[in-house]
Amino acid sequence: MISHLRGEVTQTGEGFLVLDVGGVGYRVYMPVPDLHDLQEVKGQVTVFTHLAVREDALTLYGFAGPGSLEMFRLLISVNRVGPVLALTILSGISVPEFAAAILDEDEKVLVRIPGIGQKSAKRLIVELKDKLKKKALLVMADERRGDPVRDDAVAALVSLGFQRKESVAAVENVLKSAGKSTVESVIKAALMTFRSAEKDS
Repeated sequence: MISHLRGEVTQTGEGFLVLDVGGVGYRVYMPVPDLHDLQEVKGQVTVFTHLAVREDALTLYGFAGPGSLEMFRLLISVNRVGPVLALTILSGISVPEFAAAILDEDEKVLVRIPGIGQKSAKRLIVELKDKLKKKALLVMADERRGDPVRDDAVAALVSLGFQRKESVAAVENVLKSAGKSTVESVIKAALMTFRSAEKDS
């Protein structure tokens, strides 16, 4: 499997770019936000990839960061969600906002995404909520600094695509205001903070 590619962008189109790696051009399909991010970079860029294998085609899907790639893989694990719909979802909403909507079971946010109706929103919540929680648990041992709730919440937010610095700040603010809390409640409160900031910006 091709886990990532590093090269220069030689062509861009609607939903894809061509990456020159050692003289070989790879067509990589990407979410719109990730595509825009990489278009701004001069010189070589790194694209994190997922190779979809079918009988009649090999298709590369690419992402600007590992967080987007992981969310893409979670999405295509959902019943009736293929790579094309997964890209549409990630083009219509940021990874952090999507994760927050799933954990909050906020169907109103999800149905604003093109191609997602009420039934699809319910399916995404049912199939992804537990997976997102498990994903957070997998990174709990990455960093330990004496406060398990703080460390676990920060690790979970980073696994969802947030920067570590902003994750630490959000978690510490939540803990200051809420006092004793569970990891889940801290993550949820921090995600709400991020969503409020996105709406205000």
